[in-house]
Amino acid sequence: MTIKNQAAVVGIGRTQYYRRGESYPQSEMSMACAAIRNALHDAGLNITDLDGFAIYSNSCDPAAVASVLGVPEVRFAASLTSGGGGAAGSVGLAAAAIHAGMATCCVSLMTLQQLNRRLGGSAVGGGLAYSSTSASPYGASADPTAAFTANNGMLSPGHSFAMLAARHMHLYGTRREAFAEIAVTQRAYASKRPMSLRRAPMTKQDYFNARMISDPLCLFDYTMESDGAVAVITVAADRAKDLKQPPAYILASAHGGDGRWGPAVFSYFQAPDEYFASSGHRPVAKRLFEMAGVSPDDVDVALLYDHFTPLVVMQLEDYGFCDIGEGGPFVEAGNIRLDGKIPVNTHGGNLSDAYIIGMTHIVEAVEQIRGTAINQVAGAEIALATGGPASLPVSGTLFQL
Repeated sequence: MTIKNQAAVVGIGRTQYYRRGESYPQSEMSMACAAIRNALHDAGLNITDLDGFAIYSNSCDPAAVASVLGVPEVRFAASLTSGGGGAAGSVGLAAAAIHAGMATCCVSLMTLQQLNRRLGGSAVGGGLAYSSTSASPYGASADPTAAFTANNGMLSPGHSFAMLAARHMHLYGTRREAFAEIAVTQRAYASKRPMSLRRAPMTKQDYFNARMISDPLCLFDYTMESDGAVAVITVAADRAKDLKQPPAYILASAHGGDGRWGPAVFSYFQAPDEYFASSGHRPVAKRLFEMAGVSPDDVDVALLYDHFTPLVVMQLEDYGFCDIGEGGPFVEAGNIRLDGKIPVNTHGGNLSDAYIIGMTHIVEAVEQIRGTAINQVAGAEIALATGGPASLPVSGTLFQL
């Protein structure tokens, strides 16, 4: 039993994207509901059609959202663990629920409002969830992992991913020029999109002149912080054919990863040597292509989770677009540009479009399959979207025309 081509994304919806904290006086709830309504309208469906929530990263409380929207009955409500690693996998979760007969119309959603989170609350989730690596607001001691990493100066994801990038550079000779190519190329994509938050032209000189934050990562290696909401609607493949938009069929979806990758961002010391200088996606990529019955050469466009530029390099390797250790030269040769071997993050990604924890990548994958993307890849028939690198699970989903 497989979900291959059993379901399709038929609706995409979003709010305006905002810079951190600038979405006020809207709330997370109002933005979430707006994105869902927009996605349903895009599909030609109504609130009464919605009966499932397939989410990730505590993106919403289905009970609260369903009540506010007036959903008649919730038949399925489930969330992948992890943070941004579950982005692409949430669509696979929706496809699995639909194929199993547990729901007929599922939404996958992410909504962010940095103002709410800074104040310690969430209008959607019912309260800010503190991770195992966060200090308790009540002064309780940190868990052993957080105590170890903090004592060694690893206080944020940027510190840990800088260490990962430095290891890749040491092992394979990867250069910062590859990271610059990613940042500049994605900015060029975003500059053509009215909705993108970072549209000002950027050169490689701008990149190398930027301040260093956590060596070897500078300002433009980091994702931005954004507000906004994005939702996608998934239904069964036979139903999708009769709806408003061309379906983006879910060819395959996989999530998980090597067991010792674990909490990842603050626990790289647990990963085996073969996975340390990687994005953690290799087991997921292997299962994804086996399920789909295709190879990396069949993929026309890749939307790779890009919270930090080096992780794009490593995902290109882990998904087989180039050999392990060859990601740097592959990128430097221009292969991720629109006329390259595999165009990457044609919307600008987390780096320059908006950081809605990976959901914008799914929207771009669907638009590429529909043929409506602003930076359209000619003849695109298969698109890859990924979630993470982050704590397990990391995920990948293949969409097909």
